[in-house]
Amino acid sequence: MERGNVGAGQALPKGEACLAPTKKDMMISLSSIAEKVRTGQRISDAEALFLFESRDLLEIGELAAFANERKNGARVFFNVNRHINHTNICVNRCGFCAFSRTADQPGAYVYDLREIEERARQALAQGATEIHMVGGLHPDLPFGFYLEMLRTVKGVSPALHVKAFTAVEIDYLAKLAGLSLAETLHELKQAGLGSLPGGGAEILAAEVRQQLCPEKISGERWLAVMEEVHRAGLKSNATMLYGHIESYRHRVDHMRLLRELQNETGGFQVFIPLAFQPENTPLKLGRRPGYGGGVDDLKTLAISRIYLDNFAHIKAYWVMLGEKIAQVSLAFGVNDLDGTVVEERIGHDAGASSPQAMGREEIVTMISKAGRIPVERDTLYNELRVY
Repeated sequence: MERGNVGAGQALPKGEACLAPTKKDMMISLSSIAEKVRTGQRISDAEALFLFESRDLLEIGELAAFANERKNGARVFFNVNRHINHTNICVNRCGFCAFSRTADQPGAYVYDLREIEERARQALAQGATEIHMVGGLHPDLPFGFYLEMLRTVKGVSPALHVKAFTAVEIDYLAKLAGLSLAETLHELKQAGLGSLPGGGAEILAAEVRQQLCPEKISGERWLAVMEEVHRAGLKSNATMLYGHIESYRHRVDHMRLLRELQNETGGFQVFIPLAFQPENTPLKLGRRPGYGGGVDDLKTLAISRIYLDNFAHIKAYWVMLGEKIAQVSLAFGVNDLDGTVVEERIGHDAGASSPQAMGREEIVTMISKAGRIPVERDTLYNELRVY
């Protein structure tokens, strides 16, 4: 499939569009965008960029809330899940990552199958329906270990849905196994893989990735892996790591590429903007030139709801946003808060100040106090209970 160029050329400062603005672009206004949103028309890249540059946060939030209510009503989803980050030993050294270690560094670890089984049993006892597993690209673990890891979790209970491995991990596992992507995904599905998270996307533009994570697969490769994942009948999420060195143009370009792939496969379930956590990462940004605080968080979530009209769900990942911004985001087009999580390590190693877990009752209360209807779901958005 052909897609637009992923980040060709030099990085542009905020406010400069990918292409020279047309006369039509010059006539963009909040009112013209509002008219398109309210009549169900798709907004353009130039219009999304206009929204990022706008200071009218409340108007943008109102439009996002309208777009979300049309899709999801007043329902806000969450699930009871458990994160298992099976290892932090990784061959890559991404500039934004505080999680990865070499095998000889302090704090390096890898769970054996017994430890993974025990965590899965704890999750089941707590009412979890999903195990979320991502980790480092371990240089020594064989492909068979990952198959056994999936079988181990499914052996605890066939009802546990295993959402595991980013596109980066899938690419690595295919090389490890000496198989094609399709063959690798077939083997993983047979062992119990149910769906994929959306990590590893970061910012898809080449000039950003070269600074942020030069050892990681390219944006084109990330999209190609996700296309193959969807062709294999697996659903996935999609993410965007923002608030570091990227410009607004890069955010729009990133979402454009996701929207184009979604047009073709329909395999993305939810979009998750991830706020960069700088505190303990190798990437020393000081004031984080690409980040505008809570306003930026809410604006990014709202614009993603407006722009990604072919995505059913927009998630506020409370682990990185914090509980308060996540709750406020429910008035800015968000309709998913992730889940109970338990023992999340990647964001917290980077400095996230949120708790390691949130109980079902806490999430229900958070949603209810925001004037929304809490809906417990499974991984594939089947409704389990409406509160």
